[in-house]
Amino acid sequence: MIKVFLADNQPVVRYGVKSFFEGHSEIKISDTASNFEEVTSTLPKKNFDILVIDLELEGLASINYIKSLIKDYPKVKFIIYTNLSEQMFAPNALKTGVSAYVHKNAELQALESAILKVNEGEIVYSDLVKKNLALITKQRKNERLYRKLSTREIEVLRYLSEGRKNKEIAKTLNLNEKTISTYKLRLLTKLHVTNLVDLVNKAKTLDIV
Repeated sequence: MIKVFLADNQPVVRYGVKSFFEGHSEIKISDTASNFEEVTSTLPKKNFDILVIDLELEGLASINYIKSLIKDYPKVKFIIYTNLSEQMFAPNALKTGVSAYVHKNAELQALESAILKVNEGEIVYSDLVKKNLALITKQRKNERLYRKLSTREIEVLRYLSEGRKNKEIAKTLNLNEKTISTYKLRLLTKLHVTNLVDLVNKAKTLDIV
């Protein structure tokens, strides 16, 4: 039996996923968490095969936190299950070592399939992501600039798009406020805009956030 640990903010998601796998012959939702603190406190106490986690989980300020967990718990496979843009976040998530990226728009059968495949050692991501990764090398430099944003730049852009101020973002990511300003300037340059409003609009147009 594949023991799965599900971490998601929403009670309805936790309930729905757990109900879907109730009585499953191969998969069991062994435990759930509603925030990142619960994840870090539960992992050392119990044995899981797979952690299914939302990138928007409360307390999960940076995907680097997941990277650290992957290092600390090498026997656990990680699956991202989120509403965040697959096009933008999946490639960077996979770079951290996660085994799969499943968008919440997909049917629960897609999550089921990912769990089964990941348990067998496969790396799972959609045809859309595969296609986008393949297209990167074929595009002209100015067409793929936004795809070269670093993981940290994407995180800062996400928080800027939510209307957060530099000081608040700095506190969330445990960084200096001046560092956030530097990331903001890099984003303006890379996306060829001159102000925050245009930056956010450009990000939405390109489906970055």
